[in-house]
Amino acid sequence: MQQTLTNFLRALRAMEIPVSPLETIDAHRTVDAVGFADRSLLRDSLCVTLAKSQEEVEKFDECFDIFFTREEFRDRGESQTDSATGASETDPALIADSPLAQLLLEGSESDLAQAMERAAAASGVANIRYATQRNLFNRRMLDQMGLRQMERMIAALNRSETAAGTAAAQRLEAAWEYLFEQAQQYTARQFQLYARFAGEQLRAEFLVKTSLSAVELRDFQRMHRIVRRMAHKLATRYNRHRKHTKRGVLDVRRTLRRNMAYDGIPFETVWKQTRIEKPKIVVICDVSQSVAAAARFLLLFLYSLNEVISSLRAFAFSGNLIEISDILEDKSVEAAIPEILEKIGFRPTDYGRALADFDESYMDSVDRSTTIMILGDGRTNDTDPRIDLMRQLHDRAKSVIWLNPEPETFWGTGDSEMPRYRTFCHVATTCSTVKDLERIIDDVLKTYFRT
Repeated sequence: MQQTLTNFLRALRAMEIPVSPLETIDAHRTVDAVGFADRSLLRDSLCVTLAKSQEEVEKFDECFDIFFTREEFRDRGESQTDSATGASETDPALIADSPLAQLLLEGSESDLAQAMERAAAASGVANIRYATQRNLFNRRMLDQMGLRQMERMIAALNRSETAAGTAAAQRLEAAWEYLFEQAQQYTARQFQLYARFAGEQLRAEFLVKTSLSAVELRDFQRMHRIVRRMAHKLATRYNRHRKHTKRGVLDVRRTLRRNMAYDGIPFETVWKQTRIEKPKIVVICDVSQSVAAAARFLLLFLYSLNEVISSLRAFAFSGNLIEISDILEDKSVEAAIPEILEKIGFRPTDYGRALADFDESYMDSVDRSTTIMILGDGRTNDTDPRIDLMRQLHDRAKSVIWLNPEPETFWGTGDSEMPRYRTFCHVATTCSTVKDLERIIDDVLKTYFRT
């Protein structure tokens, strides 16, 4: 039974329900307390122990039903009528050399199910990862049950040219077909448990490294889930550090100095305090056609960090610049982006005009605690780049970070003003994938830690 629970926890992890070592111990204690006899009690108890959100509860219920349901051989009485009625007519000596043949003709439903479970464990069916492996593991499992030996017996009975041998071969062939069908059903269920999300994970790993401008429309929802998951990981990491600031680490030097009156015995301890500022971020996004996809995912990432970032103002431009904070707060990013693009997107890019608009209406809000993130390719369509305003942003802000979807080798080619803009950026880097976004935003959050 312990192995059964271990396999169930493995299936939960495969269905993207995280189960920590401590939760594994709790699950074993729960099963020790409630046992396996009452299915509903077991499910509810394990669900309370392991599922931590409504989404995980739904996945848990699905996984539990699939894992603890055994449909194989349930219809044996109906589907195997010929074999069942003919078992007593078959000479036992004809099938004596094949335990599997005897089991199929004479064994019960539970005997067959247990034999298949043992064969599945021996052949490693739980290691299935891709749909293309189902036939491979299906055959391995049947070979473990003794199918090859049974197939040789069927061939020998067909060659015997006796009425009894031919009849026995026909019954075994029918039993073979039934067994193969049940094995396919069992393997499909194992694929649902252990491998259904493997393809999704593989696709996610590919998308994380794919250029944001190359993400197809059909992958947007998948990318939104990936971005939110990354943002949640950063938010959790940042909040954990913030909780540690109440004490910090022991300041040995100041502790010894303070306790000199006590002959160095540390009656009074002094702790180094870590001061963490709440991030104050201003985002200026170019939403022209060339970088609109990157802007979409940057905004989604930042607005998913609402637990961490106390002040976030977002601006967008292609020609003129407008503030889009209210749009993003009132609507989801998925709904807000099309509205923003309809207002100002897909127009000739004018960085100088956008910087002038920001200077005129919003420059006073920038101070030494503000991080400015600019997302764009720096291509000005040969208009005035207003480098003087970039210098002003650099002097007023805590830091200016420029994220460019283009490779650095393209900077300065054609109408690109990136070499001039980067002079007044604390950081100017290529940001073309979601992985790049995660790394850069993590670095930004780190700058708000002070010792």
